[in-house]
Amino acid sequence: MHQPASIEADEYSRWDDDDPVAQPPETVVDGREVLTFVAGAEADGGRLDKWLAARLPAYSRSRIQRWIGDGRVTIGERVAATRDAVWKGDAVRVEPQPSDDESAFLPEDVPLAIVHEDAAILVLDKRAGLVVHPASGNWSGTILNGLLHHDPALAQVPRAGIVHRLDKDTSGLMVVARTIVAQTDLVRQLQARSVGRTYLAIVHGVPPASGRVDWPIGRDPRERTRMTAFRPVAHEVESRAVAKPAATRYETLASVELARGHSASLVVCRLETGRTHQIRVHLQALGYPLIGDATYGGARAHVAFGRQALHAWRLRLIHPQTHETVAWRADPPDDFAQLADTLGFDLAALLDAVVDDA
Repeated sequence: MHQPASIEADEYSRWDDDDPVAQPPETVVDGREVLTFVAGAEADGGRLDKWLAARLPAYSRSRIQRWIGDGRVTIGERVAATRDAVWKGDAVRVEPQPSDDESAFLPEDVPLAIVHEDAAILVLDKRAGLVVHPASGNWSGTILNGLLHHDPALAQVPRAGIVHRLDKDTSGLMVVARTIVAQTDLVRQLQARSVGRTYLAIVHGVPPASGRVDWPIGRDPRERTRMTAFRPVAHEVESRAVAKPAATRYETLASVELARGHSASLVVCRLETGRTHQIRVHLQALGYPLIGDATYGGARAHVAFGRQALHAWRLRLIHPQTHETVAWRADPPDDFAQLADTLGFDLAALLDAVVDDA
């Protein structure tokens, strides 16, 4: 299998859940959705490639320029040129073409736990250890490969419909769009912070009863495979300039005392943004790293666990087709439940007492 050179060289593909994706299609041509836009007053004679780039933020400007050069973009009935001007009332039609890296991914019979499926979306309960998107070291056997096997039409949707993802060793719920229309709608919901994503974490120490972490997250300048939270202090102003805003709300459900003065807590986390490793980084920055998270300082001898103790428990969104609020809940997998029981948490009772997401 060809390994796409454009994919970043880590298992997370270096994209955040808040990254935008695409726009609504008009119809389908040769198996691919075709996008049509009617320019508003904002057009005002601006260059076509720049104007389209603002409306198709999932695609680079150079890629859009290639589509224009290949005759895949029209203004009215005329094949467009890159430097053409766009004016109010112009009908601009685009036939997106797959990139080399998108066409390199192959369908594979990867078992997927599908908890909901309809014409617009899929909701998966991801098992720990399963990578979401192919990247260095994980070019096959990913959720993306499994999605292409389950529904070959997803090859026509950017990232096979993936709009947000979970780290390899995080379990739980994630939604996948089956059309560009649904993908666009879901991404806009993520950008508007209206998607409810609630996680369960078991951490070292005893965090405050509740709180909100609002520290930007970016690449750790000393170790580029890690992310770091940039606290609002003077000497980090320059570093924070390359970080992205990130906010996590948390609530400590219960804490237990362990041997030799150690302690552990069960924490509910609600994402406001979707940055790489966000919960792991924010809790570590507070001083309460996840149990089992070797990357962010959680691999401590007094509690043994084979992965970060993090589970995407609840998911709530507006259905992109029916426009009704829908929600799902995935019980923690056996390893997480066993860890909670070993530590002395009454997991079922604690979770039953959690108020539904606002």
